[in-house]
Amino acid sequence: QVHLVESGGGLVQAEGSLRLSCAASGRTFSMSAMGWFRQAPGKEREFVAAISWSGGITNYADSVKGRFTISRDNAKNTVYLQMNSLKPTDTAVYYCAARVGSGTYYFQYEYGYWGQGTQVTVSS
Repeated sequence: QVHLVESGGGLVQAEGSLRLSCAASGRTFSMSAMGWFRQAPGKEREFVAAISWSGGITNYADSVKGRFTISRDNAKNTVYLQMNSLKPTDTAVYYCAARVGSGTYYFQYEYGYWGQGTQVTVSS
């Protein structure tokens, strides 16, 4: 089992920045990647960004490229999502997820472990 705990959400004005953190515990040696997804009110959960745990390969949704940066600290078993130039459309609950095994990074079903989510609200 892998246990994930997100932190860092909050309320920010448009064009502001936030950094989300996700700390993993348990069988972290089994993780191959970690990702961030988000779900806005009335919408389906969508992929935001992901990073491979060993090589640090990153992937981003087109909507966040150039504004968001995913990174990891293997020693701390923590993944970060630095969010800059935030827009009201970024408002959502952000979920951290961990993948065991191989995959494309983009699909929810690839991830077997999920955090509880953290709210990000961007005001205009």
